[in-house]
Amino acid sequence: MADSLFSTDLIAADTRMACRIEYDGSGYNGWQLQPHEGVVTVQEKLEFALSKIAAEPVRVHCAGRTDTGVHAFSQVIHFDAPVPRSCKAWVVGGNANLPRDIRIHWAVPVTEDFHARFSAESRCYRYVIANTAIRSALSLKQVTWHRRELDQLAMHTAAQTLLGERDFSAFRAASCQSTSPMRNVQFIEVQRRGDLLIIEIVANAFLHHMVRNIAGALLAVGDGRKSLEWIVQLMAGRDRSLGVETASASGLYLADVQYPCHYTLPQTPYGPLLIGTKL
Repeated sequence: MADSLFSTDLIAADTRMACRIEYDGSGYNGWQLQPHEGVVTVQEKLEFALSKIAAEPVRVHCAGRTDTGVHAFSQVIHFDAPVPRSCKAWVVGGNANLPRDIRIHWAVPVTEDFHARFSAESRCYRYVIANTAIRSALSLKQVTWHRRELDQLAMHTAAQTLLGERDFSAFRAASCQSTSPMRNVQFIEVQRRGDLLIIEIVANAFLHHMVRNIAGALLAVGDGRKSLEWIVQLMAGRDRSLGVETASASGLYLADVQYPCHYTLPQTPYGPLLIGTKL
């Protein structure tokens, strides 16, 4: 598989390409290109790098528009290649023109009906919390720090009340532009790995700040500020103003995006790397 991802065979112009992108979002004003001068985004850097390889403009489309400070272990994008280039050229050449905190892991041709956003069946986010007495100097912007001791089991139990297709108005940012608050949470888990707690949540799609607001609520249950009954009532009440503070962006990762198997995209390993291998 690794050899095919770095094939030097030319791929025809107008072929739709899909790529896996990894980035540290702490230095960027989110994913989406902004019209304001001096506002640096991941999309801007990526389009600049790919346009260098094509020697003409390239516009990319992503699976999920991450906010300022949010990271991606596996953002998926697509673009229509304006010129013949190989998979290796898009990956190696693209990375040569990118800052070190953005990486292209693979580029593969896909059928023209593939769309990074609209073809996705589900998205997985992981929220990483360092539950330590002292904040880490080495992972300052890669994890969220929480000093008070957290009860992982209480957080996991509370998280299970959020499963299913539900109205997530209680976890929706006031600025959210979605026409519907309904989302289908297919999986949610809170696990501990030493001093790290990882909240993993899979859904068909997410509202603006939905994962960070869920993380904030679970942290409040975990450190004893709130009860299991409170999070049930919060969900049922559909009132964001009754919730707790939005959790920091620094611990949030777009970890994986799932597509129908007929697109045959490369599998994404478990990550980010700082949380190790899945048990």
